[in-house]
Amino acid sequence: MLPTERRRKIIKELEKNDFLKLKSLQKNLDISMETLRRDVQQLVKEDLITKEYGGIRIKKETNGESMIEQRLGLNLVKKEDIAEKAIKEIENGDCIFLDSGSTTLQIAKNLTYHENLTIVTNSIPVMLQTLDQGHTVISIGGKVRKSEHSITSFDFLFNFDRLNIEKAFICCSGFSSNNGITDYSLEEVETRRRILKMSKISYLTADSSKMNKAVTIKICDFNELDILICDNELNEHDKNELLNEICII
Repeated sequence: MLPTERRRKIIKELEKNDFLKLKSLQKNLDISMETLRRDVQQLVKEDLITKEYGGIRIKKETNGESMIEQRLGLNLVKKEDIAEKAIKEIENGDCIFLDSGSTTLQIAKNLTYHENLTIVTNSIPVMLQTLDQGHTVISIGGKVRKSEHSITSFDFLFNFDRLNIEKAFICCSGFSSNNGITDYSLEEVETRRRILKMSKISYLTADSSKMNKAVTIKICDFNELDILICDNELNEHDKNELLNEICII
């Protein structure tokens, strides 16, 4: 197994567990402890994980939110699955909002064959991805968040009321039937709330690893959204529970 593949597996295991002991990880990967320590050392060097006594964790900001660079490679297959579904909802000529997040970046990467889109976004990676696709790109002006590579808006910098968004694709850090849709940043949440109020159709783009998670700040309830776009790994029990509240594709 190549080192990059091993390290990807380590990160994947950390997606499922808040903390991993090195001994159990060594057993699951069927590698020597020496090899595992080299992989861990490299992941620490890349600022992706932190070492603790006897184990490791995915590195997070002080507020508990993973840096966007770290998230770009996490659950990538799930995010690509969501993006494939999302682009089928977008028609030529649409005005869409793409939120800041690693899932919406995957959507942005797949808009090459669409024509005459107007893309409103607060995500710097989305802007850079779509600039050469032949679409009109509108940036929400405001404060730049380094951790998310995003821009959070203020009224004196951007007039939301002039936007005519047909479809908004929103991200989150957790969602559940009991707690609704939640995220870490108050500024990001405020932008999303404003966008949801003026969008004709609103989509939550969230992979199944975020199911039954509730974090700091509530964005909205499911009845304030139209459609949940999730990957195919959402289990039947959770899916049936959510179908009482929102359409899922």
